[in-house]
Amino acid sequence: MTRAFEYWLLTSRHAWATTLLSNVLNPVLFLAALGVGLGALVDLGGLPYLTFVAPGLLAATAMQIAAAEAGSPVRSALTWTKAYHAMVATPLDVRDVLHGHLLWILLRVATASALYAAVMAAFGAFRSPWALLAVPAAVLTGMAFAAPIAAFAITQDRDLAFAALTRFAIVPMFMFSGTLFPVEQLPGALETIAYVTPLWHGVDLARDLSLGAADAGSALLHAGYLAVWVAAGAVLATITFRRRLHV
Repeated sequence: MTRAFEYWLLTSRHAWATTLLSNVLNPVLFLAALGVGLGALVDLGGLPYLTFVAPGLLAATAMQIAAAEAGSPVRSALTWTKAYHAMVATPLDVRDVLHGHLLWILLRVATASALYAAVMAAFGAFRSPWALLAVPAAVLTGMAFAAPIAAFAITQDRDLAFAALTRFAIVPMFMFSGTLFPVEQLPGALETIAYVTPLWHGVDLARDLSLGAADAGSALLHAGYLAVWVAAGAVLATITFRRRLHV
């Protein structure tokens, strides 16, 4: 697993400066536009919109980064660069290949989430010391998407599937899973759907921690639900990776 992780680490070394810059600029622009700009027009019963929307954007950003890293790069490593084939030709097995890639995605999500949280703190979006735990909550949210999407990505022979995934799953979840407004404002059927999405659980957990409103029961429920997605996705990915790599 370590060797597979090192591969992804080394292949990204030339882009670290650009990645770091985008990880800082994105939250600055989002929080300035939505939290400060739009926030001046939004009334949430005394709760500043910045403190409401910032944790949601943190979790949603983790989702987006994880989805991007577990989508096309997986297909590329299978079809174009043949990196996966090269790995399994060594003593590495399929689980090493998969877990090494997932570990890289975890590092990407964790780094971006930590930087996002630092920008949130600079904007004054945190209301509790518990807000520090919003970072691991965001990372768990990201991995709840990374593992299932990796399981799906390796089965695909065309790039159109990733565009459809973004258009019909990632973007709607960003819009309607509590990131920008309470899901209670959605029509009944959509509200119910929102509650079963991993992103809503990640957003609600990160927001409660950021506001200092989390209780142990709900926090464990959210974390447990996200962990199930991670575990189920990892199991499914092991199966689909083994089938495509013929191991």
